[in-house]
Amino acid sequence: MEISIKANETHLVSDLCVKGNDTDTNVKSVIPVDMKSFTCNICGLKFSQECLLNQHFCMHREEKPHVCDICGKQFSVRRYLNNHYRTHTSEKPYSCDVCGKQFPVKSYFDRHYRTHTNEKPYSCFLCGKRFSQRGNLNQHTKSHTNENACSCDVCGKVFSRKSTLNEHYRSHTNEKPYSCDVCGKEFSLKSNLDLHYQSHTNEKPYTCDVCSKGFSRKYDLTKHCRSHTNEKPYSCDVCSKEFSRKDSLNYHYRTHSNVKPYSCDICCKEFSHKGNLNIHYRTHTNPKPYSCNVCNKEFSRKNNLNEHYKIHTSGL
Repeated sequence: MEISIKANETHLVSDLCVKGNDTDTNVKSVIPVDMKSFTCNICGLKFSQECLLNQHFCMHREEKPHVCDICGKQFSVRRYLNNHYRTHTSEKPYSCDVCGKQFPVKSYFDRHYRTHTNEKPYSCFLCGKRFSQRGNLNQHTKSHTNENACSCDVCGKVFSRKSTLNEHYRSHTNEKPYSCDVCGKEFSLKSNLDLHYQSHTNEKPYTCDVCSKGFSRKYDLTKHCRSHTNEKPYSCDVCSKEFSRKDSLNYHYRTHSNVKPYSCDICCKEFSHKGNLNIHYRTHTNPKPYSCNVCNKEFSRKNNLNEHYKIHTSGL
């Protein structure tokens, strides 16, 4: 790969190339107009100093000359190795003053803090979409250029990252390499395991500022907030019905398309929703998990039990 340095006249804000700990690298400097900037000829990213550009090139060349002498993990930049060492020492000098969570590296703290402020400082120069993390912006940019596109050879779905493709493959193989050391439950993605751990610790860092209800995921908080505002941002382009959640809209679309992706492996009857398939299975196995605590009559569906209760309460 041929790599060259372009020098451009510009006025920009950039990180200083200084030695020391990772807090030093966050000092900002306004570069005067008459000074030259150094531009990567691969991705167009600009740097105020040549040493920063040279560090950046290591990521394109996938060179990782800095090696952890404890676990052998390799890094393209020395600063990343220094940050990594803290994972061995458990040192977490950066603390969030909102929720108290601690971090070993300032960049991790900055990224976390944006979950509270919803700040999205990185914007795509092609479509204007904004992101809270530079890495997500870089991956998004590839969706415009189709750079490094990876496709699944099972279903043909295309991904911008090989790691995302590998995670997707598990939906076909049902591989679940991550298991909870508390209850043994298995997961295909580490992020899902991390979320699951919160069910044991009852950690709920995201709180509704209207009713103070706590949530383990920001996504769940966002959905909940719509119950206060009655916001329904998702609308059906067939019948215009509106929904507060995207998954509810997808669920609704099947009423128009008659798609029935779930089939019974006993009688081959098809269903549009998995919940209906699960209920149907009971007609073969005859389980009735819902029982009346007055007369002990059993039902296969909870709504049938609720209807039944009315015969006991109607005379009250």
